[in-house]
Amino acid sequence: MAKKAAGTKTAKRLTITLRKSTIGFNKTQAKTVEGMGLRRINHSVELLDTPATRGMILKVRHLVEVSE
Repeated sequence: MAKKAAGTKTAKRLTITLRKSTIGFNKTQAKTVEGMGLRRINHSVELLDTPATRGMILKVRHLVEVSE
């Protein structure tokens, strides 16, 4: 197991909430929502603020709500 280096800050996290259903939208958008761990409307998950996460949010920005 890797040890945490002394003096490192904790990574920033984002809270993402699914606000709209994926029904009627592109299947790849539904897979993106599933990949973020969102299961149902009003379900929230906390993810690390990485470029990959930001890209996923950008793809489904009309379906989710993001807070820090």
